[in-house]
Amino acid sequence: MAGRNSDPASSRRLLLRFPRALPVAIFVLITAITAFSVFAIERGERSGERAEMARLAESAGASLELNAATNASYLRAAAALIGALDEVSNASFGEIIRELRLERSYSGAEGIGWAPYLETGSPGAATAAQQRFQEETGRPIYPSLLDRQSEHSAPVMFLVPDNARNDVAIGFDMYSNERRREAMDRAAAENAPVFSGPVQLVQDNPEPRPGFLAYMPVFAGDDGQGQLRGFLYSPFNAQTFLSSAVPDDDPVRGGMGVYLFDGAPSDQALLAALPSSERTGRYFTKPLTIGNQRMTLVVESARSEALSKLSMLTLLFGLLVASLLMLVVRLLTKQAREDEKSLAWLQEQNSIRNSLTRELNHRVKNTLANVLSIMALTRKRASSLDEFANALDGRIRALSATHDLLTQSDWNTTPIEAVVDAELAPYAQSTDSIVRRSGPDVELAPNDALSLGMALHELATNAAKYGALSRPGGTVAIDWSLTDTGLARLHWEESGGPAVEQMRGRGFGTDLIEKIVAHELRHPVELSFARTGVTCTLHVPVRQPSEFRMRAGKNK
Repeated sequence: MAGRNSDPASSRRLLLRFPRALPVAIFVLITAITAFSVFAIERGERSGERAEMARLAESAGASLELNAATNASYLRAAAALIGALDEVSNASFGEIIRELRLERSYSGAEGIGWAPYLETGSPGAATAAQQRFQEETGRPIYPSLLDRQSEHSAPVMFLVPDNARNDVAIGFDMYSNERRREAMDRAAAENAPVFSGPVQLVQDNPEPRPGFLAYMPVFAGDDGQGQLRGFLYSPFNAQTFLSSAVPDDDPVRGGMGVYLFDGAPSDQALLAALPSSERTGRYFTKPLTIGNQRMTLVVESARSEALSKLSMLTLLFGLLVASLLMLVVRLLTKQAREDEKSLAWLQEQNSIRNSLTRELNHRVKNTLANVLSIMALTRKRASSLDEFANALDGRIRALSATHDLLTQSDWNTTPIEAVVDAELAPYAQSTDSIVRRSGPDVELAPNDALSLGMALHELATNAAKYGALSRPGGTVAIDWSLTDTGLARLHWEESGGPAVEQMRGRGFGTDLIEKIVAHELRHPVELSFARTGVTCTLHVPVRQPSEFRMRAGKNK
């Protein structure tokens, strides 16, 4: 029996000896286990993320290589058909394209074109080629053959589809560009499709958008050993080429970025980009072979550095479990120290009672100070006992109405809208005048609500006696809003009332608003008596409940 009783006693002593360290230790242990679980989940998420990036890279890379191979096949087929023709005309070239059924798909290319191979080694040959080309196409060859010395020329004669973009390329001598010339010479030597390195397409001038071209030579005769007649070619805008393989609605992409580089990735080698929804700096690289050119496809992750949903749930659940266990241990500790806690509770209640007494004393003094200030100013402005009594009665009632609102809220926060409604209720129900109010939900501290209520009462009383509420059709507009500095800005504006006298003395309402209310709110009041009507702007602090709430409210 003694052995059995020793365990609970030891547990109680442990709880009493380490009343705070034990719950914290349990919380730290559960939190550490949760952190390890989150780490494992995130590691798995990263692995899955890399698998998704690899899948997109494989899919996009295969599509790009397939598009290039398909285009090369089209060029081979077209070359075989053109090689059998005696003469390549606009009509015969268009018929070949229709037979290949390329009207709707060019495998990511801008189209397919024809460039004859011309001998221009002598001035006479260059002049003859220039004239003959212009007669057949109505376009000159540019750059002009007469301004430079070149053994051969390959001007673009036809390019389909025939649109405004491709029309710019007609007449351009591709042999005038070194990179194009190298690709064409290589294609002629290998009698096979050859892709050029990065070039600036004529269609994209002057906008710097990289592109490249695919060339297929056409020889006279069926064996490919005859005279070189020209080149079939396809211009590729790199951005269009990449977009054809990775459309915007591709579910595999999922916001990931895709970038195409000529050779190794670098800023200078970037050909096309489909940026990710968020720059993360995590990449997957895949080498490609587009035709005969080495390119690199880079996929960038779109997953942010934030934890995944599963990690967040695991973290929240772990913290919740740790908090609950810590709470249970603390409750057990509290039960073991019940006597000590009872004494501490009595001391705390005594402290609360003292705080309530001080708070009540403070609020009563504030209220009496407001009443004394109202009485002093009212007596100073009154010309008779009846006027003094009536004015004092109205102001005390206004103060009482705001007190009622504060009592209903247990002296916590009070909405601006409720203060406005309480002070303007007698006038809002009248059919002779209009009271408009608008603004967001804003909660005020008790003392600030009292000061605002007094100011609104004075403005409403003045409007009912002399201003917009004194005649049918008058309008009072009250609107409020929150500022960036933690203030509620309330604006009062009257219209439709009698013209405001400019030569007038200061009244009690003016002194109360500009002195007492401004002092209580700790911000100046902008009060203007324009001829069209009174306007007033007040700035009321919007304080956190912890700044004014009684201690009793915190311990409920």
